[in-house]
Amino acid sequence: MRKLYIVGAGPGDPDLITVKGLKLLQEADVILYTDSLVNEELVARAKPDAEVLQSSGMALEEMVGLLIERIDAGKKVIRLHTGDPSVYGAIMEQMVLLKEAGIETEIIPGVSSVFAAAAAVGAELTVPDLTQTLILTRAEGRTPVPEREKLRDLASHHCTLALFLSATLTKKVVRELTEAGWSLDTPVAVVQRASWPDQQIVRTTLQHLDEEMGKLGIRSHAMILAGWALDPHIHEKTEYRSKLYDKTFTHGYRKGVKSP
Repeated sequence: MRKLYIVGAGPGDPDLITVKGLKLLQEADVILYTDSLVNEELVARAKPDAEVLQSSGMALEEMVGLLIERIDAGKKVIRLHTGDPSVYGAIMEQMVLLKEAGIETEIIPGVSSVFAAAAAVGAELTVPDLTQTLILTRAEGRTPVPEREKLRDLASHHCTLALFLSATLTKKVVRELTEAGWSLDTPVAVVQRASWPDQQIVRTTLQHLDEEMGKLGIRSHAMILAGWALDPHIHEKTEYRSKLYDKTFTHGYRKGVKSP
């Protein structure tokens, strides 16, 4: 069977790969990986005789041509992507060319940087009675976003936002969120290189976001999480509690106790 495995490597920590992803990595004859983003410690877990190739210097056609060549030679080939391939993974254009060549693809999910960042700051992004929606998006830079997905319009929902690829656009982020009615004291957490040894965390507010990131020189590999779910003092507030574990709440596995 002519097949390529697209494997999510996770956000950085080499242990944050799925069991299935690691198994494929260790079985692969050929590994093409995003060397600017995937941890070398993870790649080192490949079998000793595996051919390990870096993709950062390759254009799309060169990269896919190499994958097809190795698959046609009977090799087991994986394309190792940072985070989860389905979110800003640029996999669709690879899959189009592979499909044209009659090659099947299987995607193995990975831990996205958005969830590694939330874990790093100890946040639940969907807090009962506060916000039950998380929007994954990015600010508009050189690459446009669809007209109906402008950040200002998405922010009008006042839910939790996770902004990919936006570390160089913090002035624009602040402007569009305030235009959507966000208060300047809205909590923001920025995590650069989430789960890596040199991870940096910034806890700030919308008002000071650009200033704080400028001080630390954070302009790449950063996840911006914004909204009141990121309030560093939210654990002290009793009004935001899930009903699931409330002793008075009945569900299919437990009968609630009536309040006196």
